[in-house]
Amino acid sequence: MFEFETSDLIIVLAIVLVIFGLKRLPQMGGGRSREIKGVTQDKSSQEEDT
Repeated sequence: MFEFETSDLIIVLAIVLVIFGLKRLPQMGGGRSREIKGVTQDKSSQEEDT
């Protein structure tokens, strides 16, 4: 359906880096991993209660 070449992906990545900046990308990824860890911890604590 979609055919991407390597040059297309590099251009998209460059645009994302320009929009969000190099410093903000790790913060966005770190926030997601913390959110996922919080969800898994909540599930494990609920299982312990039952």
